[in-house]
Amino acid sequence: MKIKELTVLVGVIGIILMMIVPVPIFLIDVLLVINITIALLVLLVAMNTQEALEFSIFPSLLLITTLFRLALNVSTTRNILSKGEAGHVVHTFGSFVAGGNLVVGFVVFLILVIVQFIVITKGSERVAEVAARFTLDAMPGKQMSIDADLNAGLINEQQARDRRKKIENEADFYGAMDGASKFVKGDAIAGIIILIVNLIGGFIIGMVSNGDSFAEAANTYTILSIGDGLVSQIPALLISTAAGLIVTRATSEGNLSSDITSQILGHPKLIFIAAGTILVLGTFTPIGVISTYPIAIGLIIYAIKMQSNLKKKQVEVEQMHEEQQIEEVRSPESVIGLLHVDPIEFEFGYGLIPLADTQQGGDLLDRVILIRRQCALELGIVVPVIRIRDNIQLKPNEYVIKIKGNSVTRGELLLNHYLAMSPGFDDDSVEGIETTEPAFGLPALWIDEATKERAELSGYTVVDPPSVVATHLTEIIKRHAHELIGRQETKALIDNVKEGYPTLVEELVPSILSIGDIQKVLAKMLREKISVRDMVTILETLADYGTYTKDPDILTEYVRQALSRQITQQYTTNGESLKVITVGPSLERKIAESVQQSDQGSYLAIDPTSSQLIHHRITEQITKAVQSGQQPVILTSPTIRMYLKQLLERTLQDIPVLSYSELEPSVEIQSLGVVNI
Repeated sequence: MKIKELTVLVGVIGIILMMIVPVPIFLIDVLLVINITIALLVLLVAMNTQEALEFSIFPSLLLITTLFRLALNVSTTRNILSKGEAGHVVHTFGSFVAGGNLVVGFVVFLILVIVQFIVITKGSERVAEVAARFTLDAMPGKQMSIDADLNAGLINEQQARDRRKKIENEADFYGAMDGASKFVKGDAIAGIIILIVNLIGGFIIGMVSNGDSFAEAANTYTILSIGDGLVSQIPALLISTAAGLIVTRATSEGNLSSDITSQILGHPKLIFIAAGTILVLGTFTPIGVISTYPIAIGLIIYAIKMQSNLKKKQVEVEQMHEEQQIEEVRSPESVIGLLHVDPIEFEFGYGLIPLADTQQGGDLLDRVILIRRQCALELGIVVPVIRIRDNIQLKPNEYVIKIKGNSVTRGELLLNHYLAMSPGFDDDSVEGIETTEPAFGLPALWIDEATKERAELSGYTVVDPPSVVATHLTEIIKRHAHELIGRQETKALIDNVKEGYPTLVEELVPSILSIGDIQKVLAKMLREKISVRDMVTILETLADYGTYTKDPDILTEYVRQALSRQITQQYTTNGESLKVITVGPSLERKIAESVQQSDQGSYLAIDPTSSQLIHHRITEQITKAVQSGQQPVILTSPTIRMYLKQLLERTLQDIPVLSYSELEPSVEIQSLGVVNI
């Protein structure tokens, strides 16, 4: 065994032997000094611990020190009653502390016992009991928190094991402290009993056996009894104080001394107030300036020094923060943060800040939340978070909408005006600033509050600036929805379906189609403003046809046909007939003959002259339909639908192109014209 371990074992055995074997007086003096030293060391260690587990041996140490004091009490009592003396340490405490007055010494001893027993020991016992109960009650929650962090990957297995061990140690420690505090309580009671035994026994032995007078016996044995009680109770008081510090010590970043100086003496303004109060007491009360002014002046000096140190520290912190920022800018890793591109951004000039400032009545943030909900219902996708910020480089009333860092549109608002759109005929009495409605490009007017009512009576559609922005932003999101859905977003949609239809997803992904293949199909549908909210039907169709082809264009056509009811209802309202422009046989034959096959799939290869002619004929028919107040769609056969859409995508992007297979048999179709070449 190591020498340190052997020393502890021998020491514990020696304590037990002290209760049986008489100890020489000179050795008792040495042991009493050692007892005081140990108690002082325990108190200092308790003051310098940051958390209770740093002094986990304290409950056992409390038992050993209590046993040591009781063994010393037995040895000193044996010498007092048998020899009438107990060494220089006991006699010094009895005579010096009492100051030559036995009553004073006895009162001091009683005060120490009361302080230890009623105040410190009783409070420590209660705190230890509550801490033990709360620690045990909190163990399940802490264990669940550790398991959650481990499952989330925030900690590894070793860290989880260490944290669980710490929780177990805390429970064991506070449970042990709850029981160990009884040792101190019993020690205080034993001290009183031993004092009484020494006094009564000393009187009897001194007067009967030694023949001393009552005064001599009282003087001798009272001093020795009081000295023995004091030399025992002072270390006991130190140990009891240490126990109180341990159980009341909350986890902090420093020891008790640093916490006191930082938390109590670290507020110069409060120290100035305390010093001023002391000055008032010394000046206007009989206490006097001699007792109060030195303390007040000392507090003022300390507060001034502390205030100066705080200012220096604040300057140092600011300098350090600036240096860290400079180092971060210089470091290669600082560039990584600049690579992030927000999916959607809304930037505005300083004149439009009231739109987003809730304190000025702006509700743009609330409208953005509603826009995301609306797009989720209409398109079936989760719109990414829209980044809203001001931009001093823009005009005061200008705003810009960006998709993946690139500007896709911009507009201007007049906050104190309303946007009025004509019903088809102009009213000369409605005057305003001519402009263009940003979402649909319609001619409009900015009118003031006084003109609003007249415009509404004349049939104008009048909207406020926040509604203009919300409508414009909604249309931009719908128009660019296919750019906002990537593989990660597609996986999130698939995972959502997997919760209710796990078999479907497990069969489709990844054995039949990959997430990238599904993403291409969803993007093509969103490009033509077809909602992908019915993901179950979409995935079922892909699972059926994905075994035959991996071409996303062909798979998209199959999915569109499976969503025929949804597409039909999207372009017809209240059972009305569907107004269409039909593609004639000659145009269908021309497009079918222009389709070429390659290793990457099929594509449309048509000569520029024919392409221009097709655009011209279709545009004529659309213009006629619009002039008659109709919003037509182009209807063609399923075999050429996607090629015709590719041909018209750049010039007639907003015109829907449908096939016969995408319409319900019950829908009534009204042809507004036929396109032939």
